[in-house]
This record gives sequence, C-alpha cells and structure tokens, in this order.
Amino acid sequence: MLDFDTFLQVEMRVGKVLRAEMFPEARKPALKIWVDFGPELGIKKTSAQITDTYSPEDLPGRLVIGVINFPPRQIGKFISEFLVLGAADVHGAIVLLTPDKDVPLGGRIH
Repeated sequence: MLDFDTFLQVEMRVGKVLRAEMFPEARKPALKIWVDFGPELGIKKTSAQITDTYSPEDLPGRLVIGVINFPPRQIGKFISEFLVLGAADVHGAIVLLTPDKDVPLGGRIH
C-alpha cells in the first residue's frame, strides 16, 4: 500500500499544450509535445505514444496533467522532461487526462 506522504511526492501539475509534432525517430509511433506549466515551472517537453487517439493538430490549446518531478529521460535524440498522464480506452488507446474546467497553469493536482 502507498501512504499519503509518498503520494504527495508525486508532483502532478496542469499545463497547456503549446505545440505537438510527430516523432518519426521513436521505436513506436509517438508525438513530441511541448507544454506550458506556467511562469514558475515554464515550458517542458515530452514524448507520448498517443497517435492512435491524437494527431499533432488536435493538441495545441488542450489542458493536460503531467508528472513533472521524474528525472529526464532520453528517447533517441529527444529528452523527455515530464510524463503526460492518460488512461487506456477499451481498445488500449491512450486518452489524455484533462481538467473539465479552466484552472491556472502549473496548478498542482491534489
């Protein structure tokens, strides 16, 4: 079981997608995504295997949830700086988690 203090160590924040593009060098189909987490945290980038659900044109302006305190991860020549969160639909395709109302960029998930 996970205790509450350990859960609080996972820093999940709200960000807004600024841009997205295909990541042709990835082993599995993926997108590169740049997200603004507000003035305190700035812009961070990630890659995500979400091409079954989203095209690069679908994402700009969308609010997403990301874990921002994992260490950076090298994926080919690209450095992923956070983990964008999603849930699998009935077919296994990832659907991004997003707030259902506007919240400040960088807002922490509680």
